[in-house]
Amino acid sequence: MSRHSQVAVITGASQGIGAGLLGGFLERGYQVVANSRRIDSKHDSESVVSVAGDIADPEIAQKVIETAVERFGRVDTLINNAGIFVAKPFVDYTPEDFSNVLSVNVAGFFHVTQHALRQMLKQQSGHIVQITTSLDEQPIKDVPSALANLTKGGLNSATRALAIEYADRGIRVNAVSPGVIRTPMHTPETHDFLANLHPMHRMGEIQEIVEAVLFLESAGFVTGEVLHIDGGQHAGKW
Repeated sequence: MSRHSQVAVITGASQGIGAGLLGGFLERGYQVVANSRRIDSKHDSESVVSVAGDIADPEIAQKVIETAVERFGRVDTLINNAGIFVAKPFVDYTPEDFSNVLSVNVAGFFHVTQHALRQMLKQQSGHIVQITTSLDEQPIKDVPSALANLTKGGLNSATRALAIEYADRGIRVNAVSPGVIRTPMHTPETHDFLANLHPMHRMGEIQEIVEAVLFLESAGFVTGEVLHIDGGQHAGKW
């Protein structure tokens, strides 16, 4: 097996945006380690290896990066896509909601990013991208999102901090901040409501997020960027 291709690690890769990212990186000739809780290994190939498990588990996070190095020799790109969104009035969040959201959105990012950075420092190169949310900067009255803002907003801030920390070590760190994207998690009867949460009056498409991530992947002089793919949500009230 060739060890000269670029290698990407994608969390939350079994469906939606994650599955789109998997396809996008494969089309670019990358070798990919794909993680999610219940990812199906039947699609594994010379270019794809799946690692099932909760990325919030430190042992799974370590296994994901170790698998990339063992199978493909390196880690060039980490896409922190796994995440949970729970829309409830703040007073209705349960301790279980709090624990689950912080576990995946924060602990999942923390553990796998640590392991990936250690490998990237050995290589003196690498790129890390978080998938966050534009609700961090522009909350919407009809979408209670305090836990998303607490966690994904933290990732936007951490993105800038890590970008500065490792800019002189050959490692870039960026984020893509989507609006509402048309994925299987949104049932058709909600689409009109969700479309009107954007100034452009439509939902985003998975491919638009894939294209944004691949742009950042190619943009070698860009680091610390939070790139909004949100139909104008972040620009202000409308």
